[in-house]
Amino acid sequence: MKRPAGHGRSAGTGALCVLAASVLWGTTGTAATFAPEVGPLAVGAVAMGLGGLLQALAAAAPLARHAPGLRARRGTVLLGAASVAVYPLAFYSSMRLAGVAVGTVVSIGTAPLASALIERVVDRRRLTRRWTGAAALGLLGTVLLCVAEAGRSAGGAGPASAGGTLLGVGLGLVAAVTYALYSWAAHRLISGGLPSRAAMGAVFGLGGLLLLPVLSATGAPLLGSWSNAAVGTYMAVVPMFAGYVLFGRGLARVPASTATTLSLLEPAVAAVLAVLVVGERLPAAGWAGIVLVIAGLAVLTTPAPAARRRRRSGGPVPGGGARGTAHPAGVLPPGADADGG
Repeated sequence: MKRPAGHGRSAGTGALCVLAASVLWGTTGTAATFAPEVGPLAVGAVAMGLGGLLQALAAAAPLARHAPGLRARRGTVLLGAASVAVYPLAFYSSMRLAGVAVGTVVSIGTAPLASALIERVVDRRRLTRRWTGAAALGLLGTVLLCVAEAGRSAGGAGPASAGGTLLGVGLGLVAAVTYALYSWAAHRLISGGLPSRAAMGAVFGLGGLLLLPVLSATGAPLLGSWSNAAVGTYMAVVPMFAGYVLFGRGLARVPASTATTLSLLEPAVAAVLAVLVVGERLPAAGWAGIVLVIAGLAVLTTPAPAARRRRRSGGPVPGGGARGTAHPAGVLPPGADADGG
């Protein structure tokens, strides 16, 4: 099957959108530390709840135009919305219990495996060798970060006890699965012909509505001071609203498994900010983990040598097409060869 001549550039643009979103998301754990009296449930509810409603409002016109298509895919929309509602509650609780670095690393670092498993089982997609290598580097990096932080916690030097770290890791795994689920749901809606604004507006708007009762029950401290209100506003508008607008544009161009792997940049950003701003100390193993995460991203986003040679020569690229085309470096459609490109 041939792909449009601009597909390679489109995939590159999608990757950049996801990376930019990941940088914004990486600030959330550090931002939450500036409102310590606000509980993690309130932080998650205001961030994803109000951010999701903002997405729905911004996409009101596409939502109205594509309402019949969304109703026809209501199962996927509801699955994505439920995952959107659970994700921030688990994610911010994980960071509060295990620390910014570990909570973010576990939640985001294990999401590519969950995402790839979903695509393999449901969509029958085959993983490329390149994705596997990139994911292995990223996951090894996340493990090193976790080990480094858990070691500090066990020695009394970290932000949480060993028991709290363990519970935080468990909640991080819940966050990883729900992150993978709503990424897959949004990508499925977009690949099914819905524009990204309508798909993201529906999934995140409904998820935001589901979070409103949690915000009502736990959000009083957000109004307790200007600094708390500022943190809540920042979380809803910048990383959640703007970040997920970028993420939706990325999902329109790359598979969900590729997007979740690219978002491994988030824990690296979070860990660095935790050191520079929050004052957490990261051992050498933790820094080595960050290097491995970045190396995995480089493997995933750099075009394969064979693809670069074919582009220069104007020849066909495996997976389809004209000059300048390439498969997204993530998963292949059924029947394609996993040639690593």
